[in-house]
Amino acid sequence: MKVLIYSAHEYERPFLTHAAQGKHELQLESRALGAATAELARGYEAVVIFTNDDASAPVLEQLQALGVRYVAVRAAGHDQVDSAAAQRLGLRVCNVPNYSPYAVAEHTVALMLALNRQLLRAQANMRRSDFRLDQLVGFNLHGKTVGIIGCGKIGGVLAGILQGFGCQLLAYDLYPNPEFVQRYGLRYVPFEELCATSDIISLHVPLVPATHYLMNADTLARCKSTAMLINTGRGGLVDTRAALAALRAGRLGYLGLDVYEFEKGRFFEDHSQDAAPDPLLEELLAEPNVLVTGHQAFLTNEALTDIFTTTMASLDAWAQGQPSEHEL
Repeated sequence: MKVLIYSAHEYERPFLTHAAQGKHELQLESRALGAATAELARGYEAVVIFTNDDASAPVLEQLQALGVRYVAVRAAGHDQVDSAAAQRLGLRVCNVPNYSPYAVAEHTVALMLALNRQLLRAQANMRRSDFRLDQLVGFNLHGKTVGIIGCGKIGGVLAGILQGFGCQLLAYDLYPNPEFVQRYGLRYVPFEELCATSDIISLHVPLVPATHYLMNADTLARCKSTAMLINTGRGGLVDTRAALAALRAGRLGYLGLDVYEFEKGRFFEDHSQDAAPDPLLEELLAEPNVLVTGHQAFLTNEALTDIFTTTMASLDAWAQGQPSEHEL
């Protein structure tokens, strides 16, 4: 098939080329899919999109009118796709539900450790030849209570890692997994109890209407004032302004984000020369107990290999007139 890959980046090219094995005619487009760029898909049977592309109903209607029949999301999250509109238009959509959960879980722990042990501040001090240990006191992860909200594949891997640190594990999930209870000594508890008793809270749920601003002013008020909140799920799970206000008021101890609710159009690109930076993001980055990374938790060799191997398998199936294993 002829396939147009939106939001393509150089770091993806070797993984994409290896996975494709010359089976499809691929065109890489650095711009994101949206109303202004849908026309680029004219003559293509399939498009491959990423996290911050726009596959809303109007854009899908444009794609369908241009002859596109397949939409492959090269990520697990697919909230950028209007699934109902895709079904109405006869568009087949797939995602990559199971790329290396270790990548995201390990990055989650990296955020916890970097925040806890003040690694950014320590490095900045070292560069100034300031070797004092003031303001660098952290805490042991051993014995701390970690609440995992959304305990699926990534949450389960995270539980295994944190068990190794000697953490007490809580989880909130609509579909509890008895295996995690047996294997990690994890306890499923109500959402309110998890918030109130956790020293660290980590978010791993999909972004749907019910989870939008899951962590807001009210839910943050239920947390310990010293709690650490980590989000490597979706930016919209956290009301960023409420979290920043809680930090400044001493009602939240730490905030670690790999995703940001206003990242669309900013993350994955170089905006260092922009005249108008994102003021909220600038405020976050100015806080000593905040660490933000640019949606890179998935960014490992293993995860990228999984992502493009699975994506190409879906394209192969569609090209042969078969359904993809991972159709939505």
